[in-house]
Amino acid sequence: MIPLSDPDIRRRTFPYVTVAILAVNILVFLYQLILNDLQLFQFTYRFGVIPFELSGRGELGIVPVRVGTSIEMIDLASPIPPWATVFTSMFMHAGFMHIAGNMLFLWVFGDNIEDRLGHTKYLLFYLGAGVAAALAQAWVNPGSTVPMVGASGAIAGVLGAYLVFYTRSRINTLIFFVFISYVRIPALYLIGFWAFLQFFNGAISLGVSTATGGVAYFAHLGGFVAGLAVAWMWKRLFPSRRKSLRY
Repeated sequence: MIPLSDPDIRRRTFPYVTVAILAVNILVFLYQLILNDLQLFQFTYRFGVIPFELSGRGELGIVPVRVGTSIEMIDLASPIPPWATVFTSMFMHAGFMHIAGNMLFLWVFGDNIEDRLGHTKYLLFYLGAGVAAALAQAWVNPGSTVPMVGASGAIAGVLGAYLVFYTRSRINTLIFFVFISYVRIPALYLIGFWAFLQFFNGAISLGVSTATGGVAYFAHLGGFVAGLAVAWMWKRLFPSRRKSLRY
């Protein structure tokens, strides 16, 4: 299922922060495209989140890496502390489909969360969800030396908040099942199905080696739960008086 828009909700403000986050992600991805394979390898390890480092078990340094037919000693030590890579990793992606999917979800759902929370609080919320995502994955697999990159954890937090704030909103969605269909799906079903897939795939991934990479499902779940919790508290502390939602 590919969400395209949520026409039920009227924004009151322009989503400056969401647009800025989109722009930074795209600019970083364009920078990654101009790197050669070795440079990209180093960039990913130096600025992605390494659970092994984040959990305090040690730090990567100079390691042997196969380059073509030879073995070279490559310095993977990050110029920034492990905790800081939690933030840099949120703006890095592993490929075109990775960034395209993340930015689409951010554009569809992020603007309304920014409108609800306000620009500054939304930025803090977004970064906080990303931190929760990284910590969740590092807690599940603290010995992993595979770098985690991507905005998925932070965007999962946005989805969690959207589910709380706009449960009844209907999302224009493309569905690929035998034929391509264009339908309007309640946010509860679309995001609920997404969350179920993360939990199901995360449960399957437990005990499976991730030495060659993969999807950090528990990062998604960590960000999602953080988004749910923050939105739940916000909704009770600051109940909305908006009457402009069209369902």
